[in-house]
This record gives sequence, C-alpha cells and structure tokens, in this order.
Amino acid sequence: MEFLFDPNIWIAFAMLAALEIVLGIDNIIFISILVGRLPAEQRDLARRLGLGFAMVSRLALLFSLSWIMGLKSDLFHVFGQGISGRDIVLLLGGIFLLYKASHEIFVEVEAREEDGPPEAIDTDGVAAAEAGKKIFWGTIAQIGVVDIVFSLDSVITAVGMVDQLPVMMAAVIASVGVMLFAAKPIGDFVDAHPSVKVLALAFLVMVGMALTAEAFEVHVPKAYIYAAMSFSLVVEFLNIRSRAKRLAKIQAQKAASA
Repeated sequence: MEFLFDPNIWIAFAMLAALEIVLGIDNIIFISILVGRLPAEQRDLARRLGLGFAMVSRLALLFSLSWIMGLKSDLFHVFGQGISGRDIVLLLGGIFLLYKASHEIFVEVEAREEDGPPEAIDTDGVAAAEAGKKIFWGTIAQIGVVDIVFSLDSVITAVGMVDQLPVMMAAVIASVGVMLFAAKPIGDFVDAHPSVKVLALAFLVMVGMALTAEAFEVHVPKAYIYAAMSFSLVVEFLNIRSRAKRLAKIQAQKAASA
C-alpha cells in the first residue's frame, strides 16, 4: 500500500487521466451523434453501453501490452512504406470515420426532412420492433468499431507515458467515468443545436483524416485539430448567443405591439 502515498504515482495518474479525457472527446462526440439517431428512450442505454465498451476495450488492450507493442512491427511494405498492424487498424478506422461522418453530414444537411426525427418512426407491429432492435444494435456495433480504434491510439499513448499497469487501468476507468457523466449533456446540447452538430461532424472528418494520415506515418498533432475545433466552437457559441438575443428582441417587439 506504500505506492498510494507516492506523489509520483498520483502525478502520473492525474496526467494520464487528463490526457485520456482529452483523447476521449472525439469518442464522446461520435457516440453522441450516433445515439441522437435513436429514439429518446434508448439513448441513455446506448450511451452507457458505448462508453462501457470503450472502457472494456481499453482495459483489454492494456492487458495485452506485448501484443500492442508488436502491432508497431512492419508486416509488409508498399512502395517502400512499412505497413504495421497498427497502421491497418488506424487506416480502416479513419476510412470508417470519414464515411460515417460524411454520411451523417449529408443526412443532417440534405436529407433531414425526408428522414424525420427518430421519434417519428412508427414502432407498431413485430416487424417495426425488430427493425428498431437492428438499428439499436447496429448503432452499438458502430460505436464499438470506433471505440477499438480510439482505444488503440489511447492505450499506445498511455504506454508511452506510464509504465505501471495499475496506474494506467485506474486512469482509464476514471476517464471513462468522467466521459459517462459528460456524454448526456454534450449529446443534448449537440441535438438542440443543429449547426453545432454539423460542426462536430466536421471535427470527426478531421479526426478521420488524421487517423488515415497516421496510418502512412504522417503525424498530425491532435493539438492542431483541437485548436481549430475550439476556435470554431467559440465562433459558433457567439452565433448562438447572437441568435438568441435577436429572437428575444423580436418576441419583445411583438409583445409590445400586441
């Protein structure tokens, strides 16, 4: 129990937990957007299952550290470029993110009125219930695929920072707990502001491009992506505030003239 009183352990835990939370932002956004396509009564369960799978996948990868480090070894070469198992996972995950985020942007911008909100789907009959189950578990499966990609990146970062397995496990559990607490308010905010949702999807496109580039040994620091996204969010928050003030002014004028 002496390690509990070692300040270096706590510093490493705090730094790694904070980093895991930051690295999990894109995961939260992805889960929030996918869950937003489900009926309201299924969203909380889907969030919990999605984040639970994220924690399980991270812990499972931590217990197989030798395998994780082995993923960095080249399996074959293409045009002189070494391709490792990690590169393949990142490439497939990046392509999936690019496809899914682009598709969701199309649905949000072009096909929103045709699709209608999830609550409008007819749930009468056995066929409709079965279709609802397929949509739910299909969503969970998509979350699981991206969780594995994000977990791989996250665990490799953790291994590079800390060499004590219990500290890494504690940091992962703590970060998922924070994400679980933050996922619902973030999801509700994104659902309430369509423009923020499109912005978040554009952020996922950037992450997908970064993962694809990383697969070919072109490192794009996530700090650049987060900085660009933060600036865009600040501008969007100002727009939301401006729209709210204009709406309040119009309503006040209508009330005065009534």
